[in-house]
Amino acid sequence: MPIQVIETQRLYRQIGDQLRTLIQAGEFKVGARLPAERTLALQLGVSRPSLREALIALEVEGYIEVRMGSGIYVCEPATAAGLDLDREEAPLELIRARRLVEGEVAATAARLGRKAQFDAIEDAIERMELDARAGINPLGADRLFHLRVAEATGNSVLIGLVRRLFDARLGPLFAKLDRHFETPEVWTQAISEHREVLKALRSRSPARARAAMRRHMDISFKRLTSSLTRSRKATTSRAAKPTKRRAPGARGLPRAAR
Repeated sequence: MPIQVIETQRLYRQIGDQLRTLIQAGEFKVGARLPAERTLALQLGVSRPSLREALIALEVEGYIEVRMGSGIYVCEPATAAGLDLDREEAPLELIRARRLVEGEVAATAARLGRKAQFDAIEDAIERMELDARAGINPLGADRLFHLRVAEATGNSVLIGLVRRLFDARLGPLFAKLDRHFETPEVWTQAISEHREVLKALRSRSPARARAAMRRHMDISFKRLTSSLTRSRKATTSRAAKPTKRRAPGARGLPRAAR
């Protein structure tokens, strides 16, 4: 058998593997509520965002159920879907990558874009508004907005990169996150953020366009790092506010987790 390159496993998969092993070993009983996210992160010695990605993966696989306003519960083993999520990008890492790339894409578009291209970006925003008012998920129009910003750079490589990064969010992990955190209020806020990007593009200010796009991504990141069990209203109201993180520890897990 030929030697194969050893790949570093994503952190959220390592966390998920450990929790899955504990569930399968009966350390967390079926129907039991897992420790609170804050406690579990401290016990594992990981950040809460990485833990949250792992919990979402376990929910997609069917090992746990997130109940808004109540907690996270272990499911019957028979409900586990056993999906292979190794090929899906970590959602929060993806947002951070998009922040870097699309911030510079927006700055370049502000410098090189033409009026007709800015008008096309505005058309995409209007499609988002129409979809949102009609009760249709505006994700397709959202994708169009980001692609049209990239098109305003005139660089086919950047267009392809933005397309690949956006389409990487169309897997089951992001779909589950969206079901937890997306609301009409969130889309209203996102549309407003997109209009700020467009305003900066029309001003021909690369610095303003970069800042507006990065702020849009930062708000998305903060929303997805809110508590899974917090009410949606509270999550939306806190999305744009900075959060403080405490240094993690590694205490209190069942023996098999250490």
